[in-house]
Parts: sequence; C-alpha cells; structure tokens
Amino acid sequence: MTAPAPVFANPALARVVDNPSHARFDLWVGDELIGILGYRGEGESTEFTGGRGEVVALMHTVVKEEYGGRGWAAVLVGDVLALSRERGWRLRPVCTYVQRYLGTHPEELDLIAD
Repeated sequence: MTAPAPVFANPALARVVDNPSHARFDLWVGDELIGILGYRGEGESTEFTGGRGEVVALMHTVVKEEYGGRGWAAVLVGDVLALSRERGWRLRPVCTYVQRYLGTHPEELDLIAD
C-alpha cells in the first residue's frame, strides 16, 4: 500500500540519486520513486564520463501525477543543480521546467554553458 502523497514538497523527505545507467537523476520520497530528471553529456568526446568541466544537457523533468503541483520538481531541480556544481558540470537546460526554475534562481545561472 502506498502512503498518500504529501501536500507540499519537503526537501528533508527527498533523496536525489544519480542513476547513470538510465542517464537520469531519481527523486525518492521514502521508498517511492516519484520523479526523474534525464540528462546527457554534450562534450566533443562520444563518451560521457561526468567529469569536471563537462557539458551536461538537462533533458526532461517528470514527477508522478499524484505528486505534481506540490513543489517536488523544484526540489529535484535544486538538488540536481547543487550536485552539478559539486561535480563541476556546465549545464545546457533543454527542459522547459529547468529553464523556468533558472529564471527564478539567477544565482544558479553561472552553471550554464556558454
């Protein structure tokens, strides 16, 4: 039995995990996968290693319907941006949700690839 979805997102309940075998970040709340943010490397090399300075395209953000409209996508994107900063990635925001998020968080714009 699945617990009811929280009314509002709570970052303390969230766990974002890189899932490189599926080229995405997974958003977990408890033992439930509730969202994903897909990515792909855009470097000149054909092999993406996830190393410092690599350009990474953030492709799409998806949150399960019953969790939608409650701020969980923002939690996911915020955590992915923090992880990207730690890894030294340069980002190309293809996903329209990520683009909108960056529009309201100008402090993150330095992550954008030229």
